[in-house]
Amino acid sequence: MIDPVELQVLTGALRAICEEMGAVLIRSAHSANIKERRDASTALFDPRGEMVMQAEHIPVHLGAMPAAVAAVLEEDHSSGLPWILNDPYRGGTHLPDITVITPIRVHGELVAFAANRAHHADVGGPTPGSMPADSRTLTEEGVVIAPRVLDEQAIAELTTQMRRPEQRRADLRAQLAANRVAVQRLGELIDRAGLETVREAFREVLAYAERRTRACLEELEDGARRARDTLEASDGDLEIALEATVQGDRLVLDFTGTAAQHGGNLNCPLAVTLSACYFALRVLTDPDIPPSAGAYRPVEAIVPEGCLLNARSPAAVVGGNVETSSRVADVILKAFCRALGQGTMNNVTLGSEDVVYYETIGGGQGACDDADGPSAVHVAMSNTLNTPIEALELEFPLRMVEYGLRSGSGGRGCYRGGEGVVRELEATAELRYSLITERRRHGPPGAAGGDPGAPGRNVLDGEELPPKSIGTLRPGQRLRIETPGGGGYGSPP
Repeated sequence: MIDPVELQVLTGALRAICEEMGAVLIRSAHSANIKERRDASTALFDPRGEMVMQAEHIPVHLGAMPAAVAAVLEEDHSSGLPWILNDPYRGGTHLPDITVITPIRVHGELVAFAANRAHHADVGGPTPGSMPADSRTLTEEGVVIAPRVLDEQAIAELTTQMRRPEQRRADLRAQLAANRVAVQRLGELIDRAGLETVREAFREVLAYAERRTRACLEELEDGARRARDTLEASDGDLEIALEATVQGDRLVLDFTGTAAQHGGNLNCPLAVTLSACYFALRVLTDPDIPPSAGAYRPVEAIVPEGCLLNARSPAAVVGGNVETSSRVADVILKAFCRALGQGTMNNVTLGSEDVVYYETIGGGQGACDDADGPSAVHVAMSNTLNTPIEALELEFPLRMVEYGLRSGSGGRGCYRGGEGVVRELEATAELRYSLITERRRHGPPGAAGGDPGAPGRNVLDGEELPPKSIGTLRPGQRLRIETPGGGGYGSPP
């Protein structure tokens, strides 16, 4: 039995491995989306595929990553070769998120898996950036990678189907390097502490996270809470329904009544829906609980197959990963009377056959019962950074016209919601644009009498665009994104 002090030391060591993996990936990558925006995540798994530890990266990546490890768990790992996948129906999220999984073997024995997931700026398909606003099937969104060994032949075969293949190769090699760091550092930890001690630490981290999560749930009032929210599809609103029931130290999230699988791309594979549930759980409990699979054990999610949140192949999912996941987290927090943040990643993709720019944009967060909401931050399922203006103008045929706070967009209340962002770009070459955004028709709700935040706006040369739109941006044209503000808390004074 590991004593509490030793467990904390080993927990810190495992967390440090994940953080170093992330640093290597970000510093080694070539694309701005990974090296500047840090759109990547890293984690360690035990031999059974349970996530033992993660770095504090992207919630939508990390909560869904166990499904990726599960997809290769029964394969032959005796060679120690890494695996790659992005198929949303076989462990992935959406196609731009490519996962690399490396088995870690010590003295010939499988002891762990290192895994990382990174959003590549392009993975092929008809739309530069592989984030089409109008896709209806998975194959319209890019190259689908079923789980396979990642060797030089695989790298060459896959990247030649994508735009900027040299950048894709460099980013994949950065992902391989990140996992090699985990192999080295975990081996060193085992040399110092012993294999059995590290195995026991894996088990105890999971058990400790579970105990703390259950203790937090027991502090919540038992009973059912209900909430509904909507997604803004091109052909009308889609409803998400939730009944959240606290039963002692358990939480049951029942999404029965949610809209059926849709003809557009707002569908979610189940792993993405679960990732949003796990994020909301951390918000409702204690974010200092070790982020591991143990913390998720007290949660049961009921998600009917064939609905928007548990789609069947080959439904398009590129918007589900980024936007529907945000709404799932929102509806859970709404059920527990939280004022909501912007609830969208404000996905902007601009590109051609030669250059691809992808970005998510921050906005306002909901107010709390004792403080105003923060402004201009990436909230909920995103947790990325913006692309710095210097890097953007150096690498892409774009000029930043305006970047600042969207004054007055936060919802009024006893405590005010955070302000959104204004980000306006001018093209200096012809580019295709694709916008996948939410909260353009419905502002983020407040709580306890607080006002909603202002809905966002997408504007091309003064003409407002719909939440999901695709087209061409010609030289001199300006694309302006005004992101939503957060909801207020409490009746305005």
